[in-house]
Amino acid sequence: MEINHINKFLRCPTNPFEIKPDDSIYEVLNRMGDISFQGRNLSLALKIWERMLKDKTMIFLGLAGAMIPAGMRQIIVYLIKNRYIDCLVATGANLFHDIHEIIGRYHYLGTSNINDVCLRKEGVDRIYDTFASEKEFLQTDNFIGDFAYTLEEKNYSTREFFYLLGQRLNEFPEQGILNTAASCHVPVYCPALGDSSIGIALCDLAKKRGRRINFDIIKDVEETTILASTLDSSAVIYVGGGTPKNFIQQTEVVASCLGLSAPGHKYAVQFTQDSPQWGGLSGCTFEEAQSWGKIAKDARMVTVHVDATIALPILITALAQAKIKRKKVPQFNLENGILINSHYENV
Repeated sequence: MEINHINKFLRCPTNPFEIKPDDSIYEVLNRMGDISFQGRNLSLALKIWERMLKDKTMIFLGLAGAMIPAGMRQIIVYLIKNRYIDCLVATGANLFHDIHEIIGRYHYLGTSNINDVCLRKEGVDRIYDTFASEKEFLQTDNFIGDFAYTLEEKNYSTREFFYLLGQRLNEFPEQGILNTAASCHVPVYCPALGDSSIGIALCDLAKKRGRRINFDIIKDVEETTILASTLDSSAVIYVGGGTPKNFIQQTEVVASCLGLSAPGHKYAVQFTQDSPQWGGLSGCTFEEAQSWGKIAKDARMVTVHVDATIALPILITALAQAKIKRKKVPQFNLENGILINSHYENV
């Protein structure tokens, strides 16, 4: 009698993972859906992302953490080129490091076990186990300042600024996030631009050369809210948390204030190493976000507690092997300020 009572909880046994040397990463990740813990969650993230790509939905990517110095740049480029995302919201630091690599500079393999005072004397900056040249960073600052000096003095949304900068970066052979996004007409937003070396470069420009670039951050808020509300649904993918995560989350709250459709994001995936009990957004659960109306009450969602430098190469390779082609994608005309057509177009 007792066994029958609990049968509904005992329907799906775990399946011991077998090593199959000929399996693709896509096949491996699918089979991981029958194991437990973060392996199963990573498999579920793949399934949810696949569902996003087959639905008529606007896909946002929030990018935080030092992902570009860690070697994740070409992964984001792949997502943009293949329209596995439709809009990027990133920290200023990630975009600065993207510019740094596009113009021919590098981040270097290092170690966390080192005397940082010695690094300071040598002009080397450290990001955990990754090194960078302070001299080369200053050269990137100067590149950004020189570019901004050519702009008309007016208010820019961050999308407008990074589109123009992406066009300038297309003069370099290296493919990065900003020049690829400009070529593919994928909007890029940076709600905390001042909190980065880009902000430092623009501050230096204003102080030394008298040219001040002003940003209309509220325009960013309005535009991203429209993007989240125009199509049948919206989807979110978060690498880390911070400002990008909250900026995308709040589109549903702003939509409600503006009288637009605000059912909450329909799909939600996040990769984080943070825990929710400290109250910070990076570890905040999607269930908590449902209390704000930011995530739909019936959303397909998963949080994968994992280092993103482990998850992203595996997951995006699996997506690539799945060879999913979106039938329709939202179209943008960033040059003329037209954000989105009222319908999808073929890729």
